[in-house]
Amino acid sequence: MSSQIIPVDPFDYVVFGGNGDLAERKLLPALYHRDHDGQIPAEARIIGASRSEISDDDYRAFAREALRQHVGAADLDESAIERFLARLHYRQIDAKADGGWDSLRALLDEADPTRIRAFYLAVGPALFADIATRISEKGLATPESRLVVEKPVGRDLESARALNAIIGEHFSEEQVFRIDHYLGKETVQNLMALRFANALYEPVWNSAHIDHVQITVAESVGLEGRAGYYDKAGALRDMVQNHIVQLMCLVALEPPASLDSDALRDEKLKVLRALRPIDQSNVETRTVRGQYKQGASGGAAVRSYLEDLGNGGSDTETFVAIKAEIGNWRWAGVPFYLRTGKRLSERMSEIVVTFRPIPHNIFAGSAGNVIQNQLVMRLQPDEGVKQWLMIKDPGPGGMRLRHVPLDMSFAASFGVRNPDAYERLLMDVIRGNQTLFMRRDEVEAAWEWVDPILRGWEEKGMKPQGYTAGTWGPSSGVALIERDGRTWHEPD
Repeated sequence: MSSQIIPVDPFDYVVFGGNGDLAERKLLPALYHRDHDGQIPAEARIIGASRSEISDDDYRAFAREALRQHVGAADLDESAIERFLARLHYRQIDAKADGGWDSLRALLDEADPTRIRAFYLAVGPALFADIATRISEKGLATPESRLVVEKPVGRDLESARALNAIIGEHFSEEQVFRIDHYLGKETVQNLMALRFANALYEPVWNSAHIDHVQITVAESVGLEGRAGYYDKAGALRDMVQNHIVQLMCLVALEPPASLDSDALRDEKLKVLRALRPIDQSNVETRTVRGQYKQGASGGAAVRSYLEDLGNGGSDTETFVAIKAEIGNWRWAGVPFYLRTGKRLSERMSEIVVTFRPIPHNIFAGSAGNVIQNQLVMRLQPDEGVKQWLMIKDPGPGGMRLRHVPLDMSFAASFGVRNPDAYERLLMDVIRGNQTLFMRRDEVEAAWEWVDPILRGWEEKGMKPQGYTAGTWGPSSGVALIERDGRTWHEPD
């Protein structure tokens, strides 16, 4: 159970794509957990909406199975399940036509008109503009409404601006919540606490003391039923433009005046605008593209990307590595090495801050090598923080140095279930707290940096390099960091 229950006002949560994969795996389980922990008021309702012609009871049966599949057995309580299922309703909606909208409005209008209405677009990006427009034109939007938009927002700068403009015609910026679930992870929250609640780190959080930063988001899975979307997006659009760039911003931002949403997002925007360009002139030395081939994962043989896709002619990248630089006073000369990929050696996301070597070694060679200090923040699968230090190896055998971690696993340290990121973010929408959501200018600034990379790949004819599934990507991804005399951090 959560250690702190913060009450929220009554609300209606309308989930477009309510019987889709995201709702099944993440949204319904997250809302159940919040209900189980007493955070959802008795009057709140959850309304699924999609094209499927099903009844309320059918939807409740779907939700019950989703909970059985995606909620741990220890958290499944029959009375809590029944209470949660009683909140559920369903409406058949045609996102591109008029069908079903009047029925949805009638259901919403049964509640107090001042009640919070949250509209979650758990659908393909192609439907965002249509649904946002109809919510407004059909009279569903109220001053207390919020619109939640899943990534990616656009596929380039032009389309992102166009989508933001359409949404902005119907909802104010304060009502729009562009969600990136990575920002809701406990370790990402702890990055803020480590930097700004301790006197230890912030004085050395700069180029005088930090050698380089690595951010890795690795997946062991392949397409997992997302072939249609993924082949049009690729790893750069799917993971770098939103997740990894946002993590880089949180590592690199200047101390905000407060944790007010705009104060924090103003500082992230400064980082985005300070990123040094990667374009046709340097894209070949600063980036690597890869695509997985046949190999082994989880102890079993797996197919290549092209076999998974069923298409022998795709140049979509499933791996990206980038050497990024931030052109400001704090980070001048400190490279940020970014990498992400599918069918890599293991599922793992982490931020590694490597500090500069000691200026002078007083120890004899027999003591062993002095290894640079590292701060490792693990986002998944086991969230926690490790500070790697050099100490003397215990015993009477003289001075021998040893590299050891001060290790804090959140699950072990606090003895509570670690809430999923969606649990925090879904409730922040209801509270109107936008701190962990992307502002319009942030989204567009990120595309301003990513678009020249995409154009550079095209202009230079950079095809993805093959890598064996179950490895850490193409050899050129290793070379990207090792030619600078550094190496990727090896997971424990």
